[in-house]
Amino acid sequence: MEEIQVPPYFLCPISLEIMKDPVTISTGITYDRDNIEKWIFSGKNATCPVTKQALSGTDDEFLTPNIILRRVIQSWCTLHASHGVERFPTPKPPVTKSHILKLLRQAKSTPEMLAKVLQTLRSMAPENAANKRCMESAGVAEFLAQIIKTSEDNPTDDALYVLHNLGLSENGLRSILGHDTQFIDSLTRVMQHGSYESRAYAVMLLKSMLETTTLNPSLSQLTTTLNLSFFHQVVQILRDNFSRKASKSALHLLANVCQGGRNRIKAAEAGAATVVIDLLLDTNEKRYCEWGLSVLEQLCRCAEGRAEVLKHAAGLAVVSRKILRVSQVANERGLRILYSIAKFSATPSVVQEMLQLGVGAKLCLVIQVDCGVGKNKERAAEILKLHAKEWKNSPCLPLDLIHNTIGVN
Repeated sequence: MEEIQVPPYFLCPISLEIMKDPVTISTGITYDRDNIEKWIFSGKNATCPVTKQALSGTDDEFLTPNIILRRVIQSWCTLHASHGVERFPTPKPPVTKSHILKLLRQAKSTPEMLAKVLQTLRSMAPENAANKRCMESAGVAEFLAQIIKTSEDNPTDDALYVLHNLGLSENGLRSILGHDTQFIDSLTRVMQHGSYESRAYAVMLLKSMLETTTLNPSLSQLTTTLNLSFFHQVVQILRDNFSRKASKSALHLLANVCQGGRNRIKAAEAGAATVVIDLLLDTNEKRYCEWGLSVLEQLCRCAEGRAEVLKHAAGLAVVSRKILRVSQVANERGLRILYSIAKFSATPSVVQEMLQLGVGAKLCLVIQVDCGVGKNKERAAEILKLHAKEWKNSPCLPLDLIHNTIGVN
């Protein structure tokens, strides 16, 4: 079959693919909408990719649909359909801020209209970055947050779906978070009483929002006032394990908020260590293991957390097993867990358990193999030195390692 030559001006300068929705920016260069939106808004670039000139205009003024070129491309595709070229459908026009504001006003009229507007917003949010940006600037996030705080029935499901799919900027996340725990408390209630879908979106939103508190000192106090119910509900999501994304977000969330001392104790009281260890027993997925070990690392910085890890029959075993089997990050976090236990909670029975589980042999491997570099080697040696007299009698430790690393004759 004869090869079809695509006219070069049909191709997007960024992706070199045929443009489905050509738009022209202020420098006069035409791009495919999806590609240039990712460049400008996701990549936070304020220049033209080709000319490197600064872009002018704001929001929708950045992108002007090139309708003539789009029709030429569609006609060319139709003409060459016999060669397997598919015609691109005419794209939907991006929503406008005035249209969104009109929808928000209509939503306040009746409960039936509110439900209809939420369904409309639900269909708009996933379409493209321009819609999401326009919806955020029109105040949709604040509108949805208010619904979640005041509603206890079905509208909450749609509101959470839209709010999650908006992919809010840091400023947008901070605007709905506010300066008190009211919205956090609302999402905690959703995690307790909502559907599986709503619970998943609630924990994913909490993960995103509470990450922003580390970037804004004025909001950092919010993570210090989290109540015990919050931790119980996050742990319950991990226990139910109904969604991989929700579980990962819950692990990420716990690792973040447990950087505060009181939160570690609350998480331990809520049973976080037990459920994380159970989850780690069933997976070797890299990111899952890394975040699970991160939670255990934080918990092991307090006595209550270490006690919970040691109380679990597989606590020490699963941590040791993940070292050298997952990633360098997992190695570092696993060794920090073992160090905290060996330094602060190593009763004779705990040290004996570590010997029986082959923890000493794993530490020797870390020191000896190539991936045990830098701080990992040092940390493994420190753990061995902490209980050198007990380790020296273990048949798992090479004699030269005992003399050269542990320093016991």
